[in-house]
Amino acid sequence: MSGVREMEQTLPYGEWPSPIDAGLAAAHDGQPESVDFVGDEAWWTEPRPLEGGRRTLVRRTADGTEESVLPPQWNVRSRVMEYGGHPWAGVMRPEGPLLVFVNFADQRLYVYEPATPGDGPRPLTPLSPVGGGLRWIDPQLHIERGEVWCVLEEFTGEGPSDVRRVAVAVPLDGSATQDRKAVRELTEARHRFVTGPRLSPDGRRAAWIAWDHPRMPWDGTELIVAEVSGDGTLREPRTVAGGPEESVPQAEWAADGSLLYACDRSGWWNLYRDGVPLCPREEEFAGPLWKVGMRWFAPLESGLIAVLHGRGASRLGILDPDRGEVVDAAGPWTEFAATLATHGSRIIAVGASPRTAHEVVELDARTGRARVIGAAHKDAVDPAYYPEPQIRTFTGPDGREIHAHLYPPHHPGRTAPDGERPPYVVWAHGGPTGRVPLVLDLEIAYFTSRGIGVVEVNYGGSTGYGREYRNRLRGQWGVVDVEDCAAVATALADEGTADPGRLAVRGGSAGGWTSAVSLTSTDVYACGTITYPVLDLKSFGSGETHDFESRYLDSLVGPYSEVPDRYAERSPVEHADRITAPFLLLQGLDDPICLPAQCERFLERLAGRRIPHAYLTFEGEGHGFRRAETMVRALEAELSLYAQVFGLNPPGIPTLELSE
Repeated sequence: MSGVREMEQTLPYGEWPSPIDAGLAAAHDGQPESVDFVGDEAWWTEPRPLEGGRRTLVRRTADGTEESVLPPQWNVRSRVMEYGGHPWAGVMRPEGPLLVFVNFADQRLYVYEPATPGDGPRPLTPLSPVGGGLRWIDPQLHIERGEVWCVLEEFTGEGPSDVRRVAVAVPLDGSATQDRKAVRELTEARHRFVTGPRLSPDGRRAAWIAWDHPRMPWDGTELIVAEVSGDGTLREPRTVAGGPEESVPQAEWAADGSLLYACDRSGWWNLYRDGVPLCPREEEFAGPLWKVGMRWFAPLESGLIAVLHGRGASRLGILDPDRGEVVDAAGPWTEFAATLATHGSRIIAVGASPRTAHEVVELDARTGRARVIGAAHKDAVDPAYYPEPQIRTFTGPDGREIHAHLYPPHHPGRTAPDGERPPYVVWAHGGPTGRVPLVLDLEIAYFTSRGIGVVEVNYGGSTGYGREYRNRLRGQWGVVDVEDCAAVATALADEGTADPGRLAVRGGSAGGWTSAVSLTSTDVYACGTITYPVLDLKSFGSGETHDFESRYLDSLVGPYSEVPDRYAERSPVEHADRITAPFLLLQGLDDPICLPAQCERFLERLAGRRIPHAYLTFEGEGHGFRRAETMVRALEAELSLYAQVFGLNPPGIPTLELSE
């Protein structure tokens, strides 16, 4: 990496030379997840884009060394609800660590003792020939019981909704390896969705979260507490918080036996202790439960609570529950991911900023000192090429606020000719119940360092701004998200920030839906990139997706039985004839959430319309690209689309062939 700045030269926007190529962006994709302590050691999972996109388990030993615990054939990742969650657990014994983890290839739960690597991981659970098989998530090791408590997702037929989920205990002695009946069910399967049970400090009670169709977990969940009987089953379950319009995404026991949980009954996800609010604020102390085992808070032995909180961003702090005060960690990190763990006075989390990618951070609750202990950010290029983002609030229809992050073109040695306005790409995030964090992303830098601006829109329906903002999308998916993105794009053009004739829209998953609907219902954009999208509402809501989101449209669009016409009115597949702008369509062929069949139907209805487009598919990729070669191909194809439509000549980019 050179720190020497280039002599400033004038070149058109989009044609600036950049050291951030697609390979570099792909190699730095993803972030650490699922942090926890194993004894005194911090452990976490990390992505390996250059190793087939697997996730490995990393430990930080006492001398500060980081090492991968498992060789390349192991991929620590669960498919429960297709989005997975916390896939491992570990304890430290005198002879070394003992860990259990879910392996992605076969979804079995394995046990492994790294101190005796010759033995290798051993399976604890059987395979199933039925449907999607047996899957496991959110393991908790109970060595004294000789068991792993976790959630089992068990397919009962070939359909994506032929499934049941229940809390179970898996024996550590391997007796369930070939025998499903040896897996002990802890409760009756009363609910469609459950999280893993958490034992109280005295071992007499357990708490977990449950919900049922058609609710999504950010709409309404139930916090359930049960007594642990002598035979190890959970008896007399009772709901202590939550409801149809009250979301509880996390619950934990404090050291004194009180029950802590996050709940949005006030309109914001705040923390409660045995039903009493601890720090009532118009801020979020939790988020949407997309993955089982996400953690926004973690109690400390002292009675203090490590928390992630904020409005439109998530900071790391320590809450004194008796005083209702939060002290934030000092440091450069402005955003933290939903994973936390505590041990003694130590807290580990995953933080990032606009100048640093996600890294593992440790905070000492006694001293207030925070430091990086893993996955430390290293500048792959001169940071002068990084974008310089702005937090913006725009005005949308009816005067509503729209939150966004603006990334203007930025290069240390290039400027554009006087009077030229830059092209901009509007990024619509997935979910749609989610948000984009303001952190360093080399995929964004790939464009901004070449002279193409990016604006990420946290449209109505996004999280981080309270339940009222989140509920704007109820019944309005394909309307509010599309209007908000268009309002931001138009505002940038009107204020002179962006070239109105060189605007694009892009997104993946729900963002792919927003991009596709934008191209079929507005004339704001000159082109678009649509990645593993929802394109056909009727098929998405009638068995052509996985179980978790199979009733999501009830809230986003409305129940099909009540508003069938709305499903057709909004689906891009029904309006392919309205597209007039070139587009790029990207799809993983192993995607169980947004099936390739939707893309194929969309293209069939476009046939003969002579709209320039490209359709790229990727073997072995699911919902979200993980392999470096896939990400390189997709990123270069996207830039080539913009180059051809906007009349740019970026150096060194393969030309994407557009069909008509």
